[in-house]
Amino acid sequence: MIESLSAVATAASTTLVAAMATDAWGAARSGLLRLFRRDDAPEQGALVALLESEAALVSEAEDPEAARRQLAPAWQLRLEQFLHAHPEVADDVRELTRRLQDELPAPQRHWVQHIEARDHGQAFGAQGGNVIVHQEPGVGRGDRAT
Repeated sequence: MIESLSAVATAASTTLVAAMATDAWGAARSGLLRLFRRDDAPEQGALVALLESEAALVSEAEDPEAARRQLAPAWQLRLEQFLHAHPEVADDVRELTRRLQDELPAPQRHWVQHIEARDHGQAFGAQGGNVIVHQEPGVGRGDRAT
């Protein structure tokens, strides 16, 4: 199975923020810094400051899980842009993600996704994979299949 760079970025960003304020944070931080060592990558000092300030936000938050959920999309975007610029490191990002997932405490290893569809709508979701939907014309758009 070939994963899209977006899927790799999603898994990596979710794992990265899950590691914030846990014993796995040191490995996550150093692993990400190694990956971002590229000529056109953000300056290491700025990246270190960003990582530390966001980990502190999680650590000091009244609801650390809510803080992680809010930080994940920004890291997904950063990692997606980085992977599009450097697709050759996608395997390294996958490996870092796998290693970090093994180090995470149990509560950070499991994520819950809520998907809701209303008023003849459809909703599709996936965690760590793809959803491929093939529909007949008119089906699923409020029309009845004949």
